[in-house]
Amino acid sequence: MTAKTFKRKDGRKNDELREIKAKVGVIPNADGSAMWQSGDTIAIAAVYGPKKMHPQHQQDPETGVLRCTYIMNTFSVAERARPGPNRRSTEISEITKWALEPVVMIEKYPNTVIDVHINILQADAGTRCAGINAAALALAHAGIPMKDMVSSVSVGKLDKTLVLDLTGYEDSEFDEGEGSTDIPVSMTHNEEITHLQLDGKIAPKELKEALEMAKKACKEIYEIQKKALKESVREEK
Repeated sequence: MTAKTFKRKDGRKNDELREIKAKVGVIPNADGSAMWQSGDTIAIAAVYGPKKMHPQHQQDPETGVLRCTYIMNTFSVAERARPGPNRRSTEISEITKWALEPVVMIEKYPNTVIDVHINILQADAGTRCAGINAAALALAHAGIPMKDMVSSVSVGKLDKTLVLDLTGYEDSEFDEGEGSTDIPVSMTHNEEITHLQLDGKIAPKELKEALEMAKKACKEIYEIQKKALKESVREEK
């Protein structure tokens, strides 16, 4: 099957994002918050801080600490997920931190911590990317100084075709195939890559093509993030 004849179940083009919804200010008692929905995947992010780091021996007099926590709610998938953190959530928490740290000006807040809590309310693939998009929005909404916005998307491989922003159905399909590949990417508006994972095998030429797809998609995502922040300013007025 070639890219020309390949058809996705939901009718999208190979380089087309799922329908996206974004909103900030969804948690009133947080310093900043955001909701990000890609298709049927929904992520909520809440930011608390900067606040004094405790215990005190973990304080850094030269900079602050960005701390990210990613959790999939037990009801987020069809088969009830086990409550509490696990190996996967711990890994994605660190990945989220790595994706955001290059743009957050944490050095302005010595001896403090900024906590970013990400909850996946509904999962249909692409949860880490949705979480990163929500977290970046929540940080901006909290007024945390940032050098740039971070946007995130995943490119996968169905059969021999590169496709953007897989659904859960597509994800399970390509996971069962030979040579399956998943490439989550996060980058700034200025196209600096802050996070790149490669699960599977891919030829250098295909990787370059996948990154071009991700770059184009992240520009679209950035515009949606920017619009959500502008709408929140208008609402607050």
